[in-house]
This record gives sequence, structure tokens and C-alpha cells, in this order.
Amino acid sequence: MKIERATQLLFLLLISQGGNAAYANLPRGASASPVQVSAQANKITVSGTVVDVNGEPLVGVSVLEKGTGNGTITDIDGNFTMSVGEGATLEISYVGYQNLTVSAKETLGVLVMKEDTEQLDEVVVTALGIKRSQKALSYNVQEVKNDVLTKVKDANFVNSLNGKVAGVSIQRSASGVGGGTRVVMRGNKSIKGDNNVLYVIDGVPMGNQADRTGDGTGFGAGRTSSEGIASFNPEDIESLSVLTGPSAAALYGANAANGVILITTKKGAAGKVNVNVSSSAEFSNPFVLPRFQNTYGNVSGEAASWGEKLPVPSSYNPADFFNTGTTFTNSFNLSVGNDKNQTYVSGSAVNAKGIVPNNKYHRYNAMVRNTTKFFNDKLTMDLSASYVREYYNNMLSYGTYFNPLLGAYLYPRGENFEKEKYFERYDAELGYNVQSWTPGDFGMAVQNPYWVAYRNLRPEVKDRYMLYASLKYEITDYLNVSARGRLDNTYTEKEDKRYASTHGTFAKPLGRYAYSNETFRQKYADIMANLSKPFAGDFYANVNVGASFEEYDTKGRGYGGQLLKVPNLFAYDNIDPSTGVPSQTGGDNRKMNLGVFGSAEISWKSAVYLTLTGRADKPSQLVNSKSPWIFYPSVGLSAIVTDLLPETMRQSISPVLGFLKVRASYTEVGSPIPYTGLTPGTITHTIEGGVIKPFKYYPLPELKPERTRSYEVGIDSKWLNNTVSLGVTLYKSNTYDQLLEAKLSETSGYDYMFVQAGNVENRGIELALGYDQTFGNFSYSTSLTATANRNKIIELASNVKNPVTGEALDLSDIKVGRFRLREGEEVGTIYAEERLKRDQDGYIVYNEGQTITTESTEPYKLGSVNAKWNLGWRNGFTYKGFNLNFLVTARLGGIVISKTQAVLDQFGVSQASADARDAGKVMVGNVAVQPKDYYESVVNLDAYNVYSATNVRLQEASLGYTFPNSWFKGTPFHSVNLSVYGTNLWMIYNKAPFDPELTASTGTFGQGYDYFMLPSQRTYGVSLKFGF
Repeated sequence: MKIERATQLLFLLLISQGGNAAYANLPRGASASPVQVSAQANKITVSGTVVDVNGEPLVGVSVLEKGTGNGTITDIDGNFTMSVGEGATLEISYVGYQNLTVSAKETLGVLVMKEDTEQLDEVVVTALGIKRSQKALSYNVQEVKNDVLTKVKDANFVNSLNGKVAGVSIQRSASGVGGGTRVVMRGNKSIKGDNNVLYVIDGVPMGNQADRTGDGTGFGAGRTSSEGIASFNPEDIESLSVLTGPSAAALYGANAANGVILITTKKGAAGKVNVNVSSSAEFSNPFVLPRFQNTYGNVSGEAASWGEKLPVPSSYNPADFFNTGTTFTNSFNLSVGNDKNQTYVSGSAVNAKGIVPNNKYHRYNAMVRNTTKFFNDKLTMDLSASYVREYYNNMLSYGTYFNPLLGAYLYPRGENFEKEKYFERYDAELGYNVQSWTPGDFGMAVQNPYWVAYRNLRPEVKDRYMLYASLKYEITDYLNVSARGRLDNTYTEKEDKRYASTHGTFAKPLGRYAYSNETFRQKYADIMANLSKPFAGDFYANVNVGASFEEYDTKGRGYGGQLLKVPNLFAYDNIDPSTGVPSQTGGDNRKMNLGVFGSAEISWKSAVYLTLTGRADKPSQLVNSKSPWIFYPSVGLSAIVTDLLPETMRQSISPVLGFLKVRASYTEVGSPIPYTGLTPGTITHTIEGGVIKPFKYYPLPELKPERTRSYEVGIDSKWLNNTVSLGVTLYKSNTYDQLLEAKLSETSGYDYMFVQAGNVENRGIELALGYDQTFGNFSYSTSLTATANRNKIIELASNVKNPVTGEALDLSDIKVGRFRLREGEEVGTIYAEERLKRDQDGYIVYNEGQTITTESTEPYKLGSVNAKWNLGWRNGFTYKGFNLNFLVTARLGGIVISKTQAVLDQFGVSQASADARDAGKVMVGNVAVQPKDYYESVVNLDAYNVYSATNVRLQEASLGYTFPNSWFKGTPFHSVNLSVYGTNLWMIYNKAPFDPELTASTGTFGQGYDYFMLPSQRTYGVSLKFGF
């Protein structure tokens, strides 16, 4: 066994087995050779060496004296020495290997541990945190270990999943480091609700805390600062299970239709104190930028660069505005314990500076977890506490306002940008510094980009604490009961400081100040009984029943206004009362749910498995409706075909086909409406601007949950002596009773009403192909994931009437920003409503020196933002202590729109505008148009700014070396690994002027539209890990 693999397995031992989990298996065989045992009174001292089948020492193997807390672990050479009672029995365990039980009376020596393939490959965490044999599952589950998440660092570890699991679409938000991530499994299912996945931490669902300001389709400011899952320390994660279909998550009820990511955190391990330390430094630069021109200048006195060709090309490059971003991550974890009590402690710090000046992100995590057993190991108590503090400064806005990229990109090419770096000057008459910006506001309230960065400040601080407790009591060897609870609180403070002389659109002369705070609170508790027992000979039953309670509550308060007396004094008592705006929100964001659930798995000869689940929820959103309960059933069947074959046949085909499982499942899950206050007697009001806002939605007593019915079939197989694996899943889901919004007439007394109707279908295929082989000291592994999803709106609504007036409501064509919902199309189809006007012969109407005439039209389809295929190809090579890994990802199909490119063309700063001037014209059909006239005409026409979203890239690569432990003899260090890595290293294919994988918002309708988003980033890093 290579040292590199040994240290990895040590890492897994320390973080993944906690408590008695490492010793739960029955003893297996071992081979031994002589070594000495010396007696000392009633104690004897035993020593030995533990190795794998290749003779490589295993580091960190747990050696325990049975029935006591006395134990030790092997050193870097696999050696151990300990004093035990005469006649004692030693239990030797190591993650991924068969347990050994050895009598201390025997002659010990070199103990050989054999790999336990069932431990390594067959056990995964499923719904409610229950560990099950993977071969029993009737649905697709993909497990990701910690080293996959942490080999290439990312402040938001969710981004590390991209390309590594099938059936998942992952898009990074354009807010830079610390920003949120959009994760969608098996397509958009809900029109009005959330399509992001549900995150579950140690069996407990986590509320979504995403800050989604705006949808990315407008001209104003918008940002996606972060979300609850982004604040997790990835070093605290033991493993992660991806449940792509609702069948896998039916026991979670609401929101499970979107799939689930199950996270299992680390526990302490028995043995001596073990500490692991990790430090990394990474540096980032823009990855994909628009192509700028520097050969044509501006006309004197004008901001646009439509002047003559410059005698000498301008030295200004907008890319120079960006800094080299830095992210420093330091973390440690400590594990200590015996067979009765284990403790895990960790801490981490992430300190980042973005590529935009004065953009910063800091995060500090602390966690402590203790697992203790009582009453002869019948009662297990698990307690943990976590604290996270996050600080954001100036997370970048997309859109026009408060966005430094506009000034940097549009700056006139004939001017000297260097002077703009002195973004303020002292005004003696006013007595304070004012903004300095020579080009003007470009008609779009554009400001000096450095002023935006340093004088339009938006700091944000989050404090979050999480408390978790669980008790599990073993009534018998086949029956146990458990209870657990979790409290998750986040307190956020935000400020908006606009200094004096900020553009008048945003602030009065003395400046503007706003403050807000928000408290998010989640409470969760459940109780469950679990039975595992054989019956009727070859049958075995696993049964779980339980009940749960959860509550989410968000409250916010704030105030803001123009400064009254003292410039740049950002305080409540300096706000002009005539412009002050107090607000209080959050009353309509309280949700509760009561649920009961159960599951039963019946197996026959460990080869055929039938799984039934059911859950009933009573969500607060449906209170006072006629159907306040939601029931979710599921049924699944799987069979291990190779285990059902006659022994002789199985042996004969095993070199070719070693394992084949077929599976099928049906699930129905429901999701309550995402709003509260829509049923009679539950209407809530918000206070905004000091005024109570009237409720605008007509109350509906007939509210129902959205329902998703899903079918899936698949196979899992291993070939060629288990070196090749192939998994295929076919699925189809339909989501009914969509929440559609209809506009009401003023006479009704309400603005809108919700109609529950419609049917959105998703169908597709998930493929996972892998190969893993070892050739002496060299090993190679590769995996290919491929996902195709087809989304279609089968039905919207018909024959819907206004409940007050009786008039018909048209819901056959619903507009959402640039998107339209129409039967037969996708959720994500963009339409246009304007085009260049043409005469009766089909030629555009154009007179030189004038803009081209445009006209409104019936909406016409431009395309869908949804990908047709998502692919990931991962490769890993190891040779002795070296390891090399790289990942290539591809997105095939879909469109994007770049308003950024359109505006750059309009102002003559794009390379396209320079190329057109070099050619002297732009051809529109058979009509030659002057470049300036053309680009100023089409700037607001989406149809002329559409690009393919297809792209292929080298997503990540890493090269590491694990130093031989013999180098560190006589020191406390072991498992020392040094690696270099990078992300977004090479864009192999891309026709869009920006990175199509970026998203302006993690919401459903914020995709596929670029309006001065922060560019994606290429990152290089170095990481050092060691233990002692």
C-alpha cells in the first residue's frame, strides 16, 4: 500500500468513523509473524507492526484493548507499543480494511490487514442520515469524499462538485469570492417556486438563506452575496451524497422534488490526539473578458469612442482595472477519544480580496463535536456547536448602478485613464472631497469606477451559530430509537454608505445612508424508531418510522435616507427626516411544518430489495385551506442480477461482468406554495417607507401543494475484473398544480391572484462511466459523467375566471422578464418583442447618418437558456507519492444574451466596432450600414446580441506530492502533502463574449443574461497539508 494512500485513509479514519463505527464489523482474518511479548506484573507490553497486503505500513491504525478505554494508533512506520492486561484481546481497525481481533497472549508481529471492499464501495448515506448498502438502493445516489471537495480549494465548496456528479447543473454567481451558487438537478420543475436543491446537514434539512437581490434582467443594481451552505468549512465534511431524484429524497417531503445534497460532518476518533493542518494561497485574474479596441479614439467632448483612428494605439486596457485577487485559507482539526468518548474540534479562516478594488470577503469558522456512549454502549449522545462569522465588502453589483465595470469598460480610448485613479479632489468651497470623473455619466449615471469602489460602500456582516444534539438508544440488537434537534440562527447587518458628490441619481449632495438587519432562525427536531431484523429465513427488514417539526422565521428592520447636515457622517441622527424611510419586514416569512414519515426495506437473500416510503406534512402555508396535509409515497425495487445467477455461472462471467444491478422507482413528492398569507385568516402586511402596504393577492381557500410525480429506471454495473464501472439512469418527472400569477382588474380590490394549474415535464438520462486500474507503483483512474435533460411546459391554465368579476383570465402566455412561459416550450425560453423594421421587399429601413428604424412585433422565440448536455471528464494519475488530476467540463446547447457586448458596441469600445470601422460597414442582409448607426440601433434588441452557450474548458487541475513518512522520523509530523492547483485554466471552446456558466442570480429567471457581470476568474493556488 503506497504511503500516499495510507495517509488518505488515515485522514478518513480521523474524520469519518467517530465513536464505535470503526469497530462495528465482526472480526475478519489476519496473518501474523512472531514478535516479542513481555510480561510486567499483571500487565504485559505488546508491540507490533501493521501493514497492508503489499507490505506497506499503515499509519494511524486504531489498536484498542477490548472492553476498556485503553488504546493507541500506529506511527508513521505502522508500529505500535502498548501496555495491556494479561489475557487481553486487541481490536485493530482501520477505515477501508477488515477488522482484526488478536489475543494479547499470542505472539504478535507483522499484522496484515486486508481491504474491505464493502466498506469502501458499498455504504452510502441516504435520506434522514441513514447509512445503507448502495446495492440495496432503487435510485441513483452518488457519493463524494472529502478529498474530492478539498483537493482544489474554493471558498464555496459547492463549486467543487461541478463536473463530478451526473444529473447536476452548477452555475457560479457573478458576485466573486463568497458568492452563492445555483445548483439544479434534473431541470427546472417549478415556475414560481425555488428550483435549487435542498441541503441536509447530518440528516437535518437546512433552510435557504440566499440573498438574491434582483433577477439579473434589469438595469438596476443586483447581487447574490451568499447562501447558508456557502459558509460551511469544507474541511469539516466527511462525505457528501448527491440524491438527484425525488425518489432518493421522498422522506424529506417538501422541496425534495429538486433533489438533495446530504452532508455528513466529521466526528472524533478513538486513539491518541491527532491534529491535521491545511494552508493554501491562491491568486486569481479575469478568465473571460470582452474583446476591447484601442485603435479608435473619441470625439473631443464626447464620451463614446467613435472618433478617428488614433496615430498611436491607446495604452489603456480595461483589464488593467482589475487587481490580482488573493485568497488565503488556513484550517486545522483535532481528533481525540477512546471507545466511549470522542471529540472533534476544528477552526478555519478564509481571507480574500477580489479582483475588483476594495472587494473583500472574510470568513471564520469554529466547530466542536463530542460523541459519548453510556449504559454499556446502549445510549449514544452526539453534541455539536458551530459558529461562523462572515464579512463582505462591496460584493459586485451586476447591472448599471453601483457597478465600477461600466466606467472601466466604457472609458474613452482617446483619454488618459491614469488621472481617473485620483478619484476625488478637495473642494475648498465645500470643505470636503468630491468625486473627480472627466468623461461624464454616459447618460447612464456612470461614475468613476474607483469612486464606486471606495466611496459607495456596502459592508455586510453575518454571525451564524448552529447547535445540534442527538440521542440514540439501542433497545435491542435489532431495534433502536433516536431523537435529534438543530438550531440555526443567522444575524445579518448591512450598510449602504454613499459619500457626498455621489451621482445625483443615488444621493443628494451631502450623501446618503441606509442600515438594515435581518435575523434568520431555523428550528428542527425529529424522533425516529429503527428496526433491522431477519425473518422467514432469507428475508431481512429495515423499518424506520418517525415524526418531525421544523420552523423557519425571518425578520428584518431598517432605515435609510439622505444626509441632512454633516457630509459623510453616516448615522441615524444625521438623516433628513423628510427623506428617511423606516421599514419592517419578515412577518410573512415565518413557516412551520409538522411531518410524520416511515420507510420499509424488505430484502431477499441480500439480492432483491423492495423499498416503500411515505410521508405526510402539514405546512403552515396551507393552513385554513381545504387540504392542509400533503402525502408523499414512493416505491422502489432493485435486484442484484449477478447474485441471482447460479454460482458456477457467476464465477465464469465474473472476469467480464462482476456486478450488475437493475433498479426502478416511482415517487410522488409535494411542495407547498412558497408564500404565506394566501389563505383566509392568514393575510399579513409589510411596513415599507413608514406605510403599511396593502395585501395585493386575492386569498384562496383552495390552495394545494405543487406535486411532482417521478419515474426512474437504471442499472449499475462493474466490468473487467471490477476495473470498469457503468451507471445509467433514465427518468421522467411531471410537476402539477404550478403556481401561476394572474393580473386582476382594479375593481376586484386586489392586484393579482394565484392560479394552481399546469404541468411541467422533465425527462432525461444520467450516465457515469469509470475506470480504475493499478500497475505496480502507477495507478490511473478516469470517470465520465454525462447528463441530458429535456424540459417542456405540457400545460399552463385554461378556463380560469376572475373570482370577483367573473371575467376570463388569459394564462396561455405568461411573461417573466425576458422569458415567456408557453405550452410546448421550456421553462427558460427567451423571447424578443422588437426588431429592425423592414420594407415590403424585406430590406431594413435605413438612411445613412441615422439610426435604423425599429418596430414592435409579436413575441418571437430566441431560444432556451437550458443546456442540452452537461459533461465532465475527470482523470487521476498516481506514481509513488505523486498525484496528478485534471477535469474537463463541457456544456452543450442553450443560448445566452450579452447586454454588456451590446453597450460596448454602442459606445465604440469593442473590438467588433473597430473591425466594422476597418471594413467600413456592417452588412444587414443586402444593406450596408455605417457601424455607428448599426450598433446604436441594436443595443436594446436582444435578437442581435444572442450567442451560443456551448463551451468546453479545462475546469481544474492539480499536481501534488505526499512526502515519505521516513523523512520525518524523529519529528511529530506525518502525512505531509504539497500540491499546486488551478481552476478555469483553459477555455477550449466558447463563442460568447463572457463565461456562459456564470449566472446573475441563483433564481430561476436570472439565467443566460449578462449585463456587466463580474467576469469569471482563473485561479492558481498552492496547498500544504500535514498531520501531527
